[in-house]
Amino acid sequence: MQYNQRLWSYAVGMDLDAVRTFVAAADAGRFQDAAAELAITQQAVSKRIAALERHLGVRLFTRTPRGVRPTIDGQAFLPHARELLRVAERAGASLRTGSRPLRVDVIASRGAGSGLMRGFHRAHPEIDLDVVWLLGIDTAVAAIRSGEIDASFRAVAAPGRPLPEDIEAVRVLDEPLQLLTGPAHALAGARSVSLAELAGHRIWMPGLVPGTEWAAYYDDLVAEFGLTIEATGPNFGSDALLDTIADTPALATFMGEQTLPRLPLGTAPAVRTAGHGLRRIPVTDPTPVYPHSLLWHRDNPHPALSSLRAYLATTSAGHDATGTWTPGWVIPR
Repeated sequence: MQYNQRLWSYAVGMDLDAVRTFVAAADAGRFQDAAAELAITQQAVSKRIAALERHLGVRLFTRTPRGVRPTIDGQAFLPHARELLRVAERAGASLRTGSRPLRVDVIASRGAGSGLMRGFHRAHPEIDLDVVWLLGIDTAVAAIRSGEIDASFRAVAAPGRPLPEDIEAVRVLDEPLQLLTGPAHALAGARSVSLAELAGHRIWMPGLVPGTEWAAYYDDLVAEFGLTIEATGPNFGSDALLDTIADTPALATFMGEQTLPRLPLGTAPAVRTAGHGLRRIPVTDPTPVYPHSLLWHRDNPHPALSSLRAYLATTSAGHDATGTWTPGWVIPR
C-alpha cells in the first residue's frame, strides 16, 4: 500500500491540534469522550477529524453503534500521529526558558575565554553549558543573531566593522601578552622585555587569519611598535607551535597570560613534549593587552546569560590600566 508514503508527504504543515484530537478519539473510542478530554465541543472534534481526513485524503474512523474505531488507514496513521505529538513536545521543550544549555563561543579551547567559562562552570555547576569554537567575529555575530549561540568572547570592534544595533557587548578581560621563547633564544634569560627591545626579533604566529579581529589587533601592534610578526606556514596547532619555538632559537611567539599552556615565568614546565624548556617573559613599556569582550543578542531571554554576565562582572578588572596598550578601535570598558 502507498498510504504510508502519502501520509508522511502530507505531514509538513499538518494541524497538530487535529492530530491530537485524532489520537484522543482513537484512544477513547468516542468523539464525546475525546471532546471532554480536550475541553472542546463534540462538534469541534468532528470538524478537526474531518479536516485531517481531507488533508490526508483517507478516512480515519468508522462509526459503530458504540462510538468510533480507526479504519485500516487510521490504524496505520495512529503510531505516526503519536510520534508527531512526541516530536512536537520535545521541540517545544527545547525552547522553553531555561530548558536548553547556554551555548557560548570561546574562539579556542586553550584561550582565556575558555578559562573564564571553566570558572563560570565551577561557580554555577547547575547550569548546563555547550561550548563551541567559531572562526571570526562575522561568523560569531551571525550565529548570535540566528540563535545558534547565546554569546561569544571577542575583541570588538575592528576598524570599519561596527556591531549591529541588536548586538550588545561588554569588555570583560584585558589579558596581558607575554613573549614565549625556547631556552636558546637570545631573550630567554630576560626577566622582562620591552616592546622596543622586540624590534628586530622574529615573532612567529601561524594562527593569524586575515580578516579576523585578532589579526587586526596584531596588525596595529606591528604598525605602532615596528615589530616583525610572521604568519607564514600552516597552523598545525599549539603543540606543533611549542615544538618549533622550543627548537628554533631565532623564533619567539606571543601568548596571552591566561592562555594554555600555563607556564611559570622563566621555568621549564611539564608540557606534552618533554624538555621544551619554554620561557614566558612579561612584555612591558607598554604591556600589550588583548581585550576580551562578551557579545550577546539584546533580546536573548536565556536566564543563564544574566548569570554569566554577573559572574564576569566580578572577575573584570584593570581595563585600560596605566602602562598597557590596546588598539584604538577596541570598545571602552
